[in-house]
Amino acid sequence: MKLVLWILAFVFLALGAVGALVPVLPTTPFLLLSSACFAKSSTRFHRWFCSTKLYENNLKSFVETRGMTLRTKGKILVIATTAILISMLLVDIWFVRLILFGVIAAQYYYFFFRIKTLPDETNDDGIE
Repeated sequence: MKLVLWILAFVFLALGAVGALVPVLPTTPFLLLSSACFAKSSTRFHRWFCSTKLYENNLKSFVETRGMTLRTKGKILVIATTAILISMLLVDIWFVRLILFGVIAAQYYYFFFRIKTLPDETNDDGIE
């Protein structure tokens, strides 16, 4: 089982790395899955993953504080909502459209009521 989790961790890591470069593919969920799989499969690889820039830039603040800045939430929601809206336009089945609308509503509820909003980190000169 540890081998399967280890392989899945690298698959999710690769998808997360691609997501960091391609705006349509989400980064954070894949990196969270990768982190969880590494934690269950190998302490050594989990420590390595937590020391990477990919982890530090995308997950570290969320894991430590269980929250995101409003700007980060906005970026994620715009990309996810756009992808779901495109899917809604391409599907002719009203029931599937209704489900997709429910997914959009659920993501907004989760992001604004379940994930803590952190203050933006700015320098003294107001630049992030």
